[in-house]
Amino acid sequence: MRAPARLSTLVRRLSPLLVFTLSACLPGPNYVRPNVEVPATYRFASGEVADVANTVWWEQFQDPVLDQLISTALERNRDVKIAAARIDEFAAQLQITRSAFYPQVGAGFSASRQRSSSLGGVPLPANVDPVYNLFSPTLAASMNIDLFGRTRRLTEAARAELAATVEGRRDTILTLVVSVAVSYFNLRSLDRQLEIAQATATSRAESVRVFSLRFKHGEVSQMELAQSQSEYEAALATIPVIEMQIAQQEDALSVLLAQNPGPIPRGRDLQSIELPAVPAGVPSDLLVRRPDLLAAEQSLIAQNAQIGAARALYFPTISVSGLIGAASTVFSSLLTGPAYIWSVGGAITQPIFTGGNITGQVHLAEAREQEALYTYLQAVQTAFQQVEDSLIALQKTQTQLVAQGRQVEALTTYARLARKRYEGGYTSYIEVLDAERSLFNAQLTYTQTEAAVLTYYVSLYKTMGGGWVTQAERMTTPAPANPASATQAPQAQQGHAADVASASGATGG
Repeated sequence: MRAPARLSTLVRRLSPLLVFTLSACLPGPNYVRPNVEVPATYRFASGEVADVANTVWWEQFQDPVLDQLISTALERNRDVKIAAARIDEFAAQLQITRSAFYPQVGAGFSASRQRSSSLGGVPLPANVDPVYNLFSPTLAASMNIDLFGRTRRLTEAARAELAATVEGRRDTILTLVVSVAVSYFNLRSLDRQLEIAQATATSRAESVRVFSLRFKHGEVSQMELAQSQSEYEAALATIPVIEMQIAQQEDALSVLLAQNPGPIPRGRDLQSIELPAVPAGVPSDLLVRRPDLLAAEQSLIAQNAQIGAARALYFPTISVSGLIGAASTVFSSLLTGPAYIWSVGGAITQPIFTGGNITGQVHLAEAREQEALYTYLQAVQTAFQQVEDSLIALQKTQTQLVAQGRQVEALTTYARLARKRYEGGYTSYIEVLDAERSLFNAQLTYTQTEAAVLTYYVSLYKTMGGGWVTQAERMTTPAPANPASATQAPQAQQGHAADVASASGATGG
């Protein structure tokens, strides 16, 4: 009884030393987040902001149809499903990498019928049958000892790659929501432009009719009739172009919804869509909120770990293996003592000369780490730029919209007075045409700017990231019809934190 107790005490005393030795043998640099020069505030920060960066911001537009379109896209979009499948792919890769920590156990059974030569170097006795059976069941196990940390570094890299893939899926969701919203606003803008074009064409058709009657009675010249006809045809020519753009926008939106091209339902008019609040935030928030930045950092972590995995190739590879089984010419004798066979062994392999192979792999890993580092730093600066661009674009476009609204009002007055002056004989019809042409173009431009304002709001929410991505992510998994099937939801659909945690702990064989 004393020997097992002493052995247990020895193991407990040596365990801290073993852990320290293994950690000390971990090759390569440990990851440290690079220093990033982050501005304290945004240069074009808005004076009126609200803490809505973590809310389902598209509901602020108060358009139920838009809400339903986004919900449908999150549930059915193919890009989101592809991104979810990639998470499963990298989770499986992590599981494969982690399997090197554990013994690889396998079983086998062989059976054969053979005949030995009676005239060989060692002739068989006359009473021995040269034909015999051979049965051999075996159980083998082998394991690589990760003394120098290569498997641990590879696992660290695989875990970071999985985390980057999870963030990639969240970035796909972010892009999808934004694309649906922008496409919908562009569609409503085109609807409004079509209404303006049709109303203008109707008005000009009436002018052509009146001018035709007046021309017959000699009240206007043929030149004035031709001018009226020309403006009417110009308005008609605009209609099919806008109708084509509407159909193409509907088709693009249908693809986002993962359905065949077809009509898209409409909700509120462009003018009645509510404007959301400007989200609050500081530049440093982007480093922990934007999925693309988080994915870039995880890629950097993975490449940093690959340096350690490459450097570990300089050190010995240690493996142990064992086999236990039996071999007998008679099946019923397999479980008897004389039939047992076993072996135990170990191996140490130390590279001595590789012709620069290992050094090249280390240099390759270091170069890729530098590439990932500068990619991350560039992504951070680009993110700051995108937020600043969205803020200034929103502010200036809103100012532009106000000015264009006043322009439309002025041109409406100008067109009305010009027609009165023409009817009173104080001016030529050219002044009326110029006023109506300018009004038509201004109305179309104003409608386009209305959509641009909404688009810049959407762009701002995208560039600032926020917790709303996680809320939208939950919407990608429809509730199961059968409550019992709720536990069978794919791993990739359960939220990015659960993805990493569950995949990191996967140890099954």
